[in-house]
Amino acid sequence: MSQTRTLPPSPPHRPAIPASAPGVPAAVREYTIGEATELSGLSEHTLRYYERAGLLEPIRRQTSSRHRRYAADDVARLRTLACLRAAGMPMAQMRRYFELLAHGAAAAPLQLELLVAQREVLQTRRRELDDHLRYLDGKVAYWQAVQAGDKATAARIASRLSPCSPPAARPSSPRHP
Repeated sequence: MSQTRTLPPSPPHRPAIPASAPGVPAAVREYTIGEATELSGLSEHTLRYYERAGLLEPIRRQTSSRHRRYAADDVARLRTLACLRAAGMPMAQMRRYFELLAHGAAAAPLQLELLVAQREVLQTRRRELDDHLRYLDGKVAYWQAVQAGDKATAARIASRLSPCSPPAARPSSPRHP
């Protein structure tokens, strides 16, 4: 079996971060929490949680209403957090990613170590999922043969069908929204 590398599916399209609203200079453009959720793909609850957890700097609040107002940099960071979260990165590692980011090129070896380790976690998970899919495909074929009354094919499939491999041990981490 050849091992070809395939590109992962594209993430859901997120609208571009608008540079400015009509009549508002780009440097001053801010986003409501609803706009930030639409642009990042994260829920309002998650945005608030990430702020409390220190993954975001405290978000500026509108003077009169005290509603959060997200700057374009905040939204860009939220989008990065959404991608890291979707990649299964634990919060402590996401926090570390941004700590290292502040050090620029000097932190490249540590950033690579962090990201390569997470990529390995995802590759292990993908192999596990492929194993589960093969198992389910075998079960589907078995039951299709049973339904069709093809006892010989069902028996042949049953004799080759093996249970899934147990999942690789993963470090436990508290669930986050």
